[in-house]
This record gives sequence, structure tokens and C-alpha cells, in this order.
Amino acid sequence: MDTTAQQDQHHRTAHAGRRGVRLFLAAGAAAFTLTAGLATPLNPAPQQAEAKADGGKKTLTVAVAQSVDSLSPFLAQRLLSTSILRLTNEFLTNYDPKDNHVVPGFATKWESSSDKLTWTYTIRSNSKWSDGQKATAKDAAFTFNKMMTDEGAATANGSFVSNFKKVTAPSDTQLVVELKTPQATMTALDIPIVPEHIWKDVKDYAKFNNDETFPIVGNGPFVLTEYKTDQYVKLKVNKDFWRKSKTPQFDEIVFKTYKDQDAAVAALRKGEVSFVAGSPALTPAQAASLKGEKNIKVNEGPGRRFYAIAVNPGWQTKDGKKFGDGNKALLDQKVRQALFRAVDTKTIVDKVFQGHAVQGEGYIPPRFSEYFWKPSDSQKLTYDATAAGKMLDEAGYPLKDGKRVGKDGKPLDLRMLCHATDPNDKAVGKYLKEWWGKIGVGLKLNCVDDVSVPWYAGEYDLAFDGWSVNPDPDFVLGIHTCAALPTKARETAATDNGICDKTYDELYDKQLAEYDTAKRAGYVKQMESWLYDSGYMNVMAYPNAVEAYRTDQIKSIQTMPTAAGNIYGQDGYWSWWSAEPASASSSDSDSSGPSTGIVIGIVVAALVVIGGGVFFAMRRRTTADDRE
Repeated sequence: MDTTAQQDQHHRTAHAGRRGVRLFLAAGAAAFTLTAGLATPLNPAPQQAEAKADGGKKTLTVAVAQSVDSLSPFLAQRLLSTSILRLTNEFLTNYDPKDNHVVPGFATKWESSSDKLTWTYTIRSNSKWSDGQKATAKDAAFTFNKMMTDEGAATANGSFVSNFKKVTAPSDTQLVVELKTPQATMTALDIPIVPEHIWKDVKDYAKFNNDETFPIVGNGPFVLTEYKTDQYVKLKVNKDFWRKSKTPQFDEIVFKTYKDQDAAVAALRKGEVSFVAGSPALTPAQAASLKGEKNIKVNEGPGRRFYAIAVNPGWQTKDGKKFGDGNKALLDQKVRQALFRAVDTKTIVDKVFQGHAVQGEGYIPPRFSEYFWKPSDSQKLTYDATAAGKMLDEAGYPLKDGKRVGKDGKPLDLRMLCHATDPNDKAVGKYLKEWWGKIGVGLKLNCVDDVSVPWYAGEYDLAFDGWSVNPDPDFVLGIHTCAALPTKARETAATDNGICDKTYDELYDKQLAEYDTAKRAGYVKQMESWLYDSGYMNVMAYPNAVEAYRTDQIKSIQTMPTAAGNIYGQDGYWSWWSAEPASASSSDSDSSGPSTGIVIGIVVAALVVIGGGVFFAMRRRTTADDRE
């Protein structure tokens, strides 16, 4: 429905992703304002006033194109929300910013039994909650057990613990997880750990958004101090955080909501913000307009997300109760495949993304080479309007007076959900109207601010979808299993698109239990092949990460991965943790020079090969940059 992860994914969420839930999470627009007398601002009066009022406090303002869906680690699914939680709460493990390999987080080490059914984690002894209490293995055990026993607490990340049999904390530094069957994601449990002494008193985990008392208690590198719905989220540096090798150079981070992406770009030009990523990326026109401007750099690298069409498969609850009003014609696989044969993905990459994307094929982007899959020549649904028309004829939808009609005599007219704030959706939608119109299929775009409402009600025919993906495929694959379906109709759920199929589920279970990377990749690719053939998902493109920042305000900031990666929407806290302000003397430097820690310029063709042992998370988009 961007996905991201952590997705990324409607990012609705998007993934992770990524919907006001896990459905549409794509990478959000981002920007920051350096205030405390760092570089000479273009609007000096307000910035100097803020610095003075704050007593010289350094504030980094990040402009985002989406709002928070929840501040609860058990409910948050939008990319913005999950990105904030990575700053405020530790996970058992983290990912190295250089190449995404797994590194210690709340756990310093881990080991499994010979049968892979028992995992023992050593929890660090030097972590404490921001209210001063010690953070222990008991907090991790409480977090996992709550998700295992409370359906509301399992809303966002329940798939990670569905295979858990028992979780205990024999001591403050030892966490033991017993599994029902082997689980290959035990070093990729992207679950924020919460303090038991705070969360044990919550009455209803399905409704508690954690936005009533501030500051919010956490044990991450930052502490959430203030929040106003659809306006901003404020965080301050946690001076008691265990990682002392480097400390952030900004005292405060403010995530400020921008509903208009062009306004965020304009703010970058004026020097009011320091970084902008778009929703989920800068449009080609925006990126082109910024290239060459003094003190502005454009960073582009292979993207973490896919951009797709999702088909309503006929929504149902876990117990099989059907709901929604999707067009019955789409229950026919041949109709779905016919529609996709009439989509020219090359034109979408060339004309809409103007080359800032890779043509879509399998479900997982080529950035993650181990799991990347593409259809064989005989399997591929290449663009062919004539062939698409013949498939519709065979499916029982003949062409009469220029329109496809069913046995009931009604024309084949479809509704498509799109994100009102995403220019890509609207641009691609115009092409789809033209292409499908040529084969006699009508299309009406329904562009809304929050696609999660009609999406979870099953009240659509097709929708623009996308998730931000991280290196381990389990989460993004798990959102298409029967277990991810909603318990009740029209409620949020872990599912991406309401798909439920026995064959797919069997493959999912096999990949989850397989520790051999090559064998697991084989199962994953079989799942991607099934998704492709099913016609439920059509991946049109893998958009590049396109971002811009001011070199007179940012001296350096960590990309992930370092060689050619993204700045916003990382699987970790490295970008905000590492950000260094530009000195006053460098504010007039040539904008074409290199900047430490950043990949500069346009990297269109580069693909990052990421080795085994890394994992992914994704989130989805709710507005343009949700659901991922």
C-alpha cells in the first residue's frame, strides 16, 4: 500500500513498506535545520532567536512527509514511527552501517543449541532506561511474552514471535528463547524492547498509543520528549546511552511534518532545512532542479524498495469470513495476468522515474542480490497489449464497442487506490488508464491521504503498493501468509494485501526453518515466482534513493551501506547519530567537493552486493512515504 522496513510499505503503512498500519510505508521526506549558530542561516532572525531561547542548544530538524501512526512499539508500522523507535529503544541486534552485517545491540552475543530450537542471548549489563532504572533481560522477556499472549501487542511485529514456544530470563543478563521449529531470523528480530515497569500497567495494547506521558522511557540513543499529532516529534540525546565511542553532536532532533514535498524542497533552498529525501524519494524534476545549486548535494544510490500494483484478492478473516467489495473479475488469475501484460514497465522507468529506477521483476530489489529473483523468458509477462486482449477474450471478457464486458453484460471498470501526496502514483495512473483503455478496461483513480482505511476494508480493486526492504526476506514475505490475515473484518492486520494460499505458506515455513543460506534463498525465490505467477503483485520498478542536503549545514552524515546507500530510513540510528554540522568556515565552500561519510552525486547503475548473514525489515506507506 514505504515500507521500511523497516517498510518501506499504502511505507498505507510500508514492510515496512512497510497504511496507517503495516500497509503503506515508503521512505518519508526528510530534512533538518541546524540552529545553534552553526552555519550562517539564510533566514538569520528566527534561527538566532531559537538558538538564544534554547540557551545555545543544537537542534537538528528533520522535515518528514508523513505523520506518526503510533508511538507504541507494539503498534507502530509507518516508516517514520519505526525509524523513531530505532532511536529510542534498543533491539536485540543492530546492523553495521558499512555493509549491513549483524552487530550487537541490547544483546552482546548469542548462541543456539545444536538442534537450533533454543537460543541464548547475553544481554548487556551497561544499559539502563532513561528514568534511571536498569534495563535487563527481564524486559526483553516481558516484551516477547506480551506479544505471544496479547493479540494487540502482536499487531506490528507478531510474525517474529509466532514460532516462539517459551521465553525466559534466568538472570538480568541472560535471555532464553525456545522455539517450536528452527527459525532462521533469530539474529534479525527487529522488535523494540520496552521497559516492563512501565508497560506492565497498560490495559489495552491494541489501543494504547504511548502518547500521553512525556518524556517516554526508553534505552536507545535518544529520548522522545514531546509530540504533537501531525506536527512534530522531539527527541533529545540520551546521555546515559551505553555507546560512548561517539556521541551525537546535536542536542535535539525534531521530526517536523511537511504535507507538501515541494515546500520541503523550497525550505532546503532557503537554508531552513538541511536535508530532504522526498516521499519516498525526490522526483526527477526536483532532483534535477537542485543539481548544481550552491551548497546543495544530491545523493543517489540503489533503492531498498519496490514500487508495485497490488490486486484485491478477495479479503477474508483468519476464520474464512469474506468481506470487502473487490471486483470479482480479479479473482480470475488470467484477468490479473492480462492486466499486467498491458503495463509497460520500461516506459514507467524512463518517463515517470526518468531513469532514477531499475525496471521491476521479482519481489525483492536487486540491491539484495542473494534473494533477488527474475522470471524466466517463458514465464515473463512482457508488455504486449495484443496478447493481453487475447487473454481477456479467453477469460470471458469480450470486447464490445471498445469495452470489455462480462457475462452479466457489465463493463470491466476498475478502481485503483493511490496516495494523494505521491506524484508517482498519479503519473503512473495516467499511463495505466491509457494502456488498459486500449484493451477495453476502464480505470478510475481514487487518490486519498490515508489509503489504509479502504485497504483494510477490502474496498478497492487495485492499489499502488511498495515496501522498503532490508536484507532478510522473512518479514516482507510473511505479510502474504494466511497467518497475517485480520482476526476481524476491517481491522488492521499484519497482512499486506489479504493474500492466503496453502502452497505459499508451505514455502514460507520451509524458508523460515532453513539455516543454510543458499537453500533458504532457493525457497525464497520459489515464493517470489509464486507471487509473480499469481498476478496478485506486479512489481513495476525499484526506485533509487534520491536525496539532497546542504553542505553548508551538514559536514558529514553516515549513509547505509557506506559504499552507495541511503541516508533516510536506515535500519539503525547511524545517520542521525553521526550527523556533524558544517563549520562556519566551510559554509561558502564549493558544493561540488566531497563530504566525509557521504556518497555524493548520482549513482544510477551501481548495485550494492550484500553478503550473507544480513537481515531485513520493511515498512509500508500510508501516505506517499508510508507503507515501507
